[in-house]
Amino acid sequence: MADIYNIHSQNPEGRKINQVVQGLREGGVLLYPTDTGFTLGCELGNKNAIEKLRRIRKISDKKSLTFLCNGLSNISDYARISNLAYRTIKRLIPGPYTFILPATKLVPTLALNPLRKTAGIRVPDNVIAQSLIEAMEMPIISISAKIDTEDEDDFIYLQPDEIIDKFTRLVDIVISTDDYDFQGESTVIDMVTDEFKIIREGAGFENINF
Repeated sequence: MADIYNIHSQNPEGRKINQVVQGLREGGVLLYPTDTGFTLGCELGNKNAIEKLRRIRKISDKKSLTFLCNGLSNISDYARISNLAYRTIKRLIPGPYTFILPATKLVPTLALNPLRKTAGIRVPDNVIAQSLIEAMEMPIISISAKIDTEDEDDFIYLQPDEIIDKFTRLVDIVISTDDYDFQGESTVIDMVTDEFKIIREGAGFENINF
C-alpha cells in the first residue's frame, strides 16, 4: 500500500512536500493532483520508476511521456524552442496545455518518442504540482491516472476518492488534498515546427489563437 499525504491545496506543507520528494528520489511512483486531473508521476531520470509507471498504465515504450516543468526557463533546458513557440508558450502558461517539442539531451531516452526525438512538456496551474517541481529541482513525469477498458482507445475517468482507492494499491506515494479544481485533459499542441498542430482539443482550447 502507498504512503498517503494529505497536502493543503493552496499552502502545501513543506515537510510533507519534502517527504514526497524523498520518495520520488528513491524511485517511487506517485499519484498526485494537477490542474488537469489526477496524474501518475515519477522522477524524470529514474529508469525503474518510469518502467513501473509504464506497466501501471500499460503504456508502450515507443510512446513518449509528458513531464511537468515550472516555467519557460525550465522548458528551454529540456526542449528546443523557436521564437514563435516561445511567445506562444509564454502566453499560455501556466495552464492545461501539453507542448510537443524537440527534446534536448537532458531528456532521458525512456521519456522520448524514439522516432521523432520529441517530448511532451507542461507547466501546470496547480500549487501542489509546482511545489513538487521546485523541491525536486527537476521536472516530474505526468501521465493521466485513467482506468483502461477493453478498448485501448477508451478510458474510464473516476472521482478523486475512487482514483485514490484504485491506485493506492499500485503506486508508492499518494497525494490527496482539500480541494480539487480539475479542468480536464490538456490541449496538446505539436510545436516541432512553426506550423503548429492541435493534436488534441482539451481544456483551454478556446484560448488558443495562432
